[in-house]
Amino acid sequence: MTAVTSSLSEDQQKKLLSLLGHVRLHLLYKASVHGFAALAFHNRCDRQGPTVIVAYNDAGFVFGAYTSQDYSQSGQEVHDGGAFLYSISSGGNKPLKVAGITGQCAFTDGAAGPNYDALVFLDADGAKIQSNPGKSFTFKAAEMHGEDLALNEFEVYRVEGLGDLLAKPWRNIRWTAERKEQLMKAILSYEPDIKTVQQARVLLVGPIGAGKSTFFNSINSVFRGNMTCQAIAGTAGRSVTTQFRTYTIKAGKRGEAVPLILCDTMGLEENADTGVNIEDLLNILRGHIKDRYQLNPLTPLQVDSRGFKQQVTLNDVIHCLVYVVDTCKISLLSQKMLDKFATIRKKANAMGIPQILLMTKVDEACPLVAGDLKNVYRSVYLQRKAREMSESFGIPLSCVLLVKSYSEELELDEDVNILLLTAVEQMLNYSDSFFENQVVDHAKTDQPELYRFTD
Repeated sequence: MTAVTSSLSEDQQKKLLSLLGHVRLHLLYKASVHGFAALAFHNRCDRQGPTVIVAYNDAGFVFGAYTSQDYSQSGQEVHDGGAFLYSISSGGNKPLKVAGITGQCAFTDGAAGPNYDALVFLDADGAKIQSNPGKSFTFKAAEMHGEDLALNEFEVYRVEGLGDLLAKPWRNIRWTAERKEQLMKAILSYEPDIKTVQQARVLLVGPIGAGKSTFFNSINSVFRGNMTCQAIAGTAGRSVTTQFRTYTIKAGKRGEAVPLILCDTMGLEENADTGVNIEDLLNILRGHIKDRYQLNPLTPLQVDSRGFKQQVTLNDVIHCLVYVVDTCKISLLSQKMLDKFATIRKKANAMGIPQILLMTKVDEACPLVAGDLKNVYRSVYLQRKAREMSESFGIPLSCVLLVKSYSEELELDEDVNILLLTAVEQMLNYSDSFFENQVVDHAKTDQPELYRFTD
């Protein structure tokens, strides 16, 4: 699956954001990928709330339209006092912004391409526009698009207001060196309640690019004291991880093992024949799949295969399941993807496996957090996204954690470490919940017993 990325340059995006205010843009539709057709536009952009159109031509103009209203193919004229047209030219320093004519509709909400009367996009299902200055919006064609009506690209973004900062954080974090050392000590001294289990076993599951491998590398870096890259991570449009992997973390280069095993696997994808197979995922939860098994989306591991572990103990099964989601892409999670998460959650619930949701890349999602990570639980936007995820996944807000992983840094940062270690502490706490629900006899023996989920 090819990654769909924005064609806006950094300067163009900065100028566009100057017209929109304190918002975040989410790419919904890209014509060169999804097709220069009205149907493709409506399939991805209808009922998305405030949106902005970004059209590109060979004359070097980036121009389009903003509306705070939904596209819904109602066939009605839509009035929107906040709607405007804009243009960013290659030679101009300041973008052009054109407000609508008072009393005139902003656009006609039909089944064709976006029709703002003065500008009609995807005209006749093609890579072109109609330009009719004076209808609803008044402008000079040379200033708006250089009189070049052919498009070489056409994009639509969802516009999400970021809000401001809460007066008080909705979750308290102590941002001190003492707190970081306290977390490190608590994690290193952790012991599972069941004597035959040496380490908590945690599985990371999420879409491609959500940051599972990057999260592990970041945790490993914190305990090693320097940047590491043991798990392969990347930004490709397909899963970089193709095997099931179990990673042990060491405190220092030659130090003792941290009582935590982080397990990574192929990313989830929308279609049934791509990404990690749900049956394989369930067998991982049950402890049946061996480390380094090469996953195949089309063919789940069979009971009689070499990679299938027939007899498992409590050391082999997953004690805590962690969903990993890119905060920047929460609004773009498809219903198919949410349905996959729901299936996994239902099965994990039946197995009695505690679950946590990890929201990654919080600094990329909110500029207020990028400027100061201590704002992570004061950001109105991130709080809204956390609540949205809690409702979508059907898990309590207390199970939703916000983190930033190391992606471009060369040195460790205390604030980043505190968020990462807080997440690890919760994983161990939730693993304890799993152990506490096991049969008491397991805690009384020194010999590992064979284990089987009763789901």
